[in-house]
Amino acid sequence: MNADSPSPLPRLGAAVLLRAMFKHPRRLNGVPTPRTTYTLDRIDPHQLRRYRQALGFRGEGIPLTYYYLLAQRAHVATMLDDAFPFRLPGTVHTENSLRALAEPQPGVPLVLSTSVNIRPPAENGAVIAELETVARQQGTDIFTCRSTYLLVRGQRNPRRARKDRADLPVLTGWRIPRGMGRAYARISGDWNPIHLWTWSAKLMGLQRPIIHGMHTLARACAELEQACGRRILALEGRFRAPAPLGSELFLGADLAAGSFAVGGGGRVVAEGSFRTSDLS
Repeated sequence: MNADSPSPLPRLGAAVLLRAMFKHPRRLNGVPTPRTTYTLDRIDPHQLRRYRQALGFRGEGIPLTYYYLLAQRAHVATMLDDAFPFRLPGTVHTENSLRALAEPQPGVPLVLSTSVNIRPPAENGAVIAELETVARQQGTDIFTCRSTYLLVRGQRNPRRARKDRADLPVLTGWRIPRGMGRAYARISGDWNPIHLWTWSAKLMGLQRPIIHGMHTLARACAELEQACGRRILALEGRFRAPAPLGSELFLGADLAAGSFAVGGGGRVVAEGSFRTSDLS
């Protein structure tokens, strides 16, 4: 892709899902991983408003986690590139890191540049890739998003006991409506079958549909902003367990230390760190 004349940022939807389902993997053989550049003419104010309402963000401005919706489109398009040697079905989103660097100017296009780092296989055979997107306006960095994906599952290691984050004071909790997977998909464009219906989740090997991991992080971000009284400008999250639709989640946090954990069903679903401050 010519970075001097980048293509419009593709939307997520049924066509993209079909391309992902039928893409054939390639051997690495030293082929360089793709670097892509796309442009977005404007942030959709209707989508942004629906996102804020659905996730519970108050006040004005663009929530940090909303930027993931833009970066995800760039990530999916990059992974569908012929130079990316893996298929998307079965890929697991394991970590996400977001940083807001400057307020975007209304009406000015965003340029999203994405790079890929495929790590060497781990001892157990697992293969992980990091996709990092930098969004710019007229040369100014607006936000960065780094997503980590498990591409190839390795051999299972003996399960190790991990301490739950029950030591964090509980701030609040919420129940995930059974239709929330589809509701979030209508906003985000992410129609992964594991989030939609029981029958579609079972086709993908799950007994029950689960909520999008970034829905959990966004809901946590909104609650943390309310508790701190300030916008969150940096957020790192690790997804540790799936949260089935219809289940109840609890958010615990140490606001002074900038750490949080979301738990449900006796286990940690997601955990991470955050930072609040004024944009400089």
